[in-house]
Amino acid sequence: MDQESIPSTKFSRNVALTGAGAKVSMNYLKHYGKRALGGKVDSERLHERNASAIYKTFSEIKGGPLKLAQMLSIDKNLLPPAYAKEFAQAQYSAPPLSYPLVVRTFHREFGKSPTELFDTFTQNAAHGASIGQVHRATIGDRAFAVKVQYPGVAKSLKSDLNFIKPIALQILGLKESQIAPYIAEVEKRLLEETDYSMELTRSIDLSRRSGHLPNVRFPIYYPDLSSPRILTLDWIDGVPLDQFADSPSTSQGERDRVGQALWDFYDYQIHTLNVFHADPHPGNLLIKDGQLWVIDFGCTKQIDPAYYRKHFRFLDNEVLSNRALLEECLTEIGVFYESDSNELRKNILEICAVSIELLGRPFRNGCFDFGDESFIQGIYKLGEDNLQSRDLRTMKGASGDVDGVYTNRAYFGLYSLLARLRCRVETRLPDWLQTVSA
Repeated sequence: MDQESIPSTKFSRNVALTGAGAKVSMNYLKHYGKRALGGKVDSERLHERNASAIYKTFSEIKGGPLKLAQMLSIDKNLLPPAYAKEFAQAQYSAPPLSYPLVVRTFHREFGKSPTELFDTFTQNAAHGASIGQVHRATIGDRAFAVKVQYPGVAKSLKSDLNFIKPIALQILGLKESQIAPYIAEVEKRLLEETDYSMELTRSIDLSRRSGHLPNVRFPIYYPDLSSPRILTLDWIDGVPLDQFADSPSTSQGERDRVGQALWDFYDYQIHTLNVFHADPHPGNLLIKDGQLWVIDFGCTKQIDPAYYRKHFRFLDNEVLSNRALLEECLTEIGVFYESDSNELRKNILEICAVSIELLGRPFRNGCFDFGDESFIQGIYKLGEDNLQSRDLRTMKGASGDVDGVYTNRAYFGLYSLLARLRCRVETRLPDWLQTVSA
């Protein structure tokens, strides 16, 4: 069913979020009350009820809360399974807004209705997502994807995130002091995502600069049919990457070709351009005629050169084999404080050494087989172990530079997609590290 309205004021959105928080709290009270009385409790059922209540509210108010659910669902290690399953819906669809609200947005942005700008315009959304929904339109023989932003998303984003922070902390079992810098980084990126004029500029620029990559394609964008709240680009009749990967008819050769294109795309943007597509979920990547189409640059991340050198220095074999050098590099990115005990430093060093070896393995092999399930399962297990680590949960320092939030997210998403493709890709260290690590 299409939504006839969306809470757009700070008050109405806070009321909706308060209701979700109250449902979660009530479920916890019932759960622990039953346990205190000696009754049999089902923790998984508790998570299912809470996940359903939270996602229902997030999908109705859309914007930042729904986008955060989408981000969290990509990393299986961050959430209990019930939340990951429920939140995964945000990767593709949310209840769409009714057509009259779409028309209202067009009148506000262009002073015209959709059918005054296009020959045809579907009243029903083809896709509903977190920040906006997509309609199919045509002018003559050319088909367009028209992304229309939900009302009130931009101006309510900051208050939404402040309101859902306690819910997120409760789900993740973390303290506010541990995630405050990262919430600020997420807020910054999400605010950028609500500016479709910025997305238009970045999309055109990054598509042009990455257009030479083999088997990587980009749609054309249309400035005259776009505005701060409406974005128009070519309609691409492709298959979402996860459906392509899961199809039994997809050959190994096709998997390897698409996987190589995906690896090359991220490798070039991160290590050459130092700015990259930071939202690697399957809904943003389509396969058409054996080529990878990147259709959404709403979330991008510019990497500071100083941060880039510090972060990717961990791929240097000498850093991995020299504990003193590893400790120096970890201190440089903010993992350690001078007041940390020797025992804590030793334990964190060992945890980081294992993580760095595993996560850097594809770079060091020359040709890497992501079809080896032990690799991605090892990453999942590593994440679970780290979440349970008392040393990591009680350390005073932040777990790395905030610039790593989206860099790490990009690589986790990339590894997950390549593992789903079960592909073999040619890899190498960044050029500036090859002579160092030789």
